[in-house]
Amino acid sequence: MAALLPLIGRRRLWTFHGGLHLPDEKALSNGRAVEGAPLPRRLIIPLLQHIGAPARPIAQVGERVLKGQLLALADGNVSACVHASSSGTLVAIEDHPVPHPSGLSAPCAVIETDGEDTWAELPEPMGGYPQLDPAEIRERIRWAGVVGLGGASFPSSVKLNPSTDHRIRTLIINGAECEPYITCDDLLMRERAGSILAGARIMRHLLGGARILIGIEDNKPEACEALRFALAETDMRGYTEIRSIPTLYPSGGEKQLIRILTGKEVPSHAIPAQIGIVCQNVGTAAAVADAVLEGRPLISRIVTVTGRAIGEPRNLEVRIGTPVSELIARAGGYRERPRKLVCGGPMMGFDLASADVPVTKSANCILALTEAEAPDPGPALACIRCGRCAEVCPAKLLPQQLYWHARAKDLDRAQDYHLFDCIECGCCAQVCPSHIPLVQYYRYAKNEVWAREQEKRSAQQARARHEARQSRLERQERERKARLRQKKASLDAAPGAGQSEQDAKKAAIAAARQRAAAKKASA
Repeated sequence: MAALLPLIGRRRLWTFHGGLHLPDEKALSNGRAVEGAPLPRRLIIPLLQHIGAPARPIAQVGERVLKGQLLALADGNVSACVHASSSGTLVAIEDHPVPHPSGLSAPCAVIETDGEDTWAELPEPMGGYPQLDPAEIRERIRWAGVVGLGGASFPSSVKLNPSTDHRIRTLIINGAECEPYITCDDLLMRERAGSILAGARIMRHLLGGARILIGIEDNKPEACEALRFALAETDMRGYTEIRSIPTLYPSGGEKQLIRILTGKEVPSHAIPAQIGIVCQNVGTAAAVADAVLEGRPLISRIVTVTGRAIGEPRNLEVRIGTPVSELIARAGGYRERPRKLVCGGPMMGFDLASADVPVTKSANCILALTEAEAPDPGPALACIRCGRCAEVCPAKLLPQQLYWHARAKDLDRAQDYHLFDCIECGCCAQVCPSHIPLVQYYRYAKNEVWAREQEKRSAQQARARHEARQSRLERQERERKARLRQKKASLDAAPGAGQSEQDAKKAAIAAARQRAAAKKASA
């Protein structure tokens, strides 16, 4: 009986298929508190830092802007506002290289900072939000430009407004942070546990009173303890649970974390809301609390600057738009020349061609890897059909089949094997003995499918426009012929319709002469 006592009250956890145990490398950067990054001389703020449509600029070039001032307005339903991260002069809105796998440029607002860091006038805090209309709270979150800070960057105001067809029963706060090296969420949970819980309470209110589950990997005991202590000081204990989960990559994936905490599977091509669940990152929860309770927009975030090529790895509170080179300098510069510079983690991040790109809302880590940390795998060899990729795939896909069809550009067959269920975690490529860059093939196939769908939509729109034009021309021609018939009928019905055509012409000429004479006499 004594052996069973520790099990009483323990919540059940489930497991997902596959996954990897990776060296976490988190001790490099989680040993010191978060520090503020210095104000850069120039901020480069992309207008597209989220899934959806780019924000529409409303500030004018040459205008002096203040910290927190709205620079670009959300354009469309799935979009997010962009704000100035500090005060200064808006010197340009132009294309600039941004952190993106393509390495291409995108429109950015460039601010020459004045060093004063003067705040703009902010909206009133919503301390009494439980008595407000939820639509008003969502509009505040939309104004603040809050997006998912776990990497997806989906506008939070949209995610917190699920369809009325689905009742949300569970709100999951994702504190797993499963990818190696990254510790920004760990430090956030340690230092701002109260803000995370306040944001979770606001989101629960918007979702209609769902229960809250907070999942944290068991390699973050300090963060788990900080949240438990903060929870004990609130009245949220009746509907909030903090669960420590086993460390296994990619347990921080949305569908994987839902499986671990609830045992539920999100169906293929579905979203968690369809099974009554919404998942949000801990950073997003803190940003929601700042927007609602403080009236502050999302203009900064914690970024992990790490890797053995970095002199002093650490976590920095960084203004959105700060060049990556400034963060590396603040972290002690390079210890040695890195083999690769990565935005994000080593598994799902992407290489940066230059350190001159700015930090965006989705940039959680800047990773400088040495030759020993990221050795050159050499040329890819032929697939030996070992099946190890299928064993570790957390989405229970067949990576080998996806690879063959993506390589052959047989996109329909790739979709038959659930291409878009791939979360691009990189587990398959990590264990591949032939060093095949499998994720790159899947990304290529997805982009080709999206491009093909876009072409199809464009062709359908062009055909619809052509058919509308033809219909309009035919309608105008029918109307013209109808007018001619009506005019002819009126002439035929006029007095003297029985006269000859010659007599009708003479009568018309005589009438015209009489009108001209009358006009001349009156003049």
